[in-house]
Amino acid sequence: MNDLPPLHTLPAFEAAARLGSFLAAAEALHLTPSAVSHRIRQLETHLGQALFERRHRAVVLTAAGRRYLAVVRDALIRLDEASAHLRTPQRERLRISAAPALGSKWLVSRICAYQRQHPEIEFTLGTATGLGPLLSGEADLGLRYGEEEWPGLLAWKLFEERVFPVCSPALAGQLQTPADLDRLRLLRHPLLSWQRWFAAAGLRRKEPSRGPVYEDALLMLEAAVAGHGVALMAATLARPYLDAGQLRRPFAEDCADRSFYVVAPPAAEDKPVVRDFIRWLIRGSRDAAGNTAHG
Repeated sequence: MNDLPPLHTLPAFEAAARLGSFLAAAEALHLTPSAVSHRIRQLETHLGQALFERRHRAVVLTAAGRRYLAVVRDALIRLDEASAHLRTPQRERLRISAAPALGSKWLVSRICAYQRQHPEIEFTLGTATGLGPLLSGEADLGLRYGEEEWPGLLAWKLFEERVFPVCSPALAGQLQTPADLDRLRLLRHPLLSWQRWFAAAGLRRKEPSRGPVYEDALLMLEAAVAGHGVALMAATLARPYLDAGQLRRPFAEDCADRSFYVVAPPAAEDKPVVRDFIRWLIRGSRDAAGNTAHG
C-alpha cells in the first residue's frame, strides 16, 4: 500500500467532483475553501495528474479525474457501509432451512410469534428439500419430513402425520368411493405412499406407476387446487387449503406416515439461540397436538 494517497484528501476530492465546486465541497465538509483547495492540490501532486480543470466559480473533472472518481467513490461507500455495520449493535441471527410447504404453511406464522417475544433476533429463512444447507453449515437448523434416522445431524420429532387424498371441489364431486380414484390422475410425491393409504382404505392397489411426480409438496397442493388430479397429502400441509375451501377431502380414511422433524448440525448444541428456538418449536407443536386431541 505504498501508493495510497493521503486519505483525508479523498472526501474532499469526491465532494468537489460531486458538487462541481470547491466552495460547495467546503460547505458540505465543514471546511474552508482554502483547505479543500489545498487537499485537492496535495492529491494531484501525489498522483502526478491534474484531476480538475479550474474554471470561473466551478471545477470540471479531467479524463483522469473521472476514472479516479469511480474508484474513490466506491471505496468511500464501502468504508461507510463497513463502519456503519461495526457501529451498529450486532443482533443474533438464526438461519433456518425449511421444506417449502412446511415453511410457508406452518413455520412462517410461528416465526412471527417468536419474533414478537424476541425482537432482538434476526431470522434468515430459506427453502430446501435436501440436507445440503445443514450439512454444509449454511443453516443453523432445518425442518424436514422423513423417518427417524438423520445421518450426521441431530433430530427432534415435531409431530407425526396422517395423510389422506385431497382434490379440488370439482373433482371431489366425481368421487363416491375410494375405488373411484382409478378413473382420475393421481399426483405423486417421493415421500408419500399411495399404497399405504390404499391399504387403509381397504383397497388392494400397488403404488401408482403413472401420474406426475412433485418433489415439492407445495407445488403438488397448487396442482390439486388447479384440478390437475388428486394429491395424497400430509394433514398439516393440507389444512390451510381445506379451511379456505380450495381443496376437499373426499374420503374419511387416512393413515399414519412419516413425521416432521427439526434437524440441526451437532454445532447447534453450542448455540443458545438455536437451542432455545428448537425448544420453543417443540413445545408449541406438542401444545398444538394436545389441543387437537382434546378438541
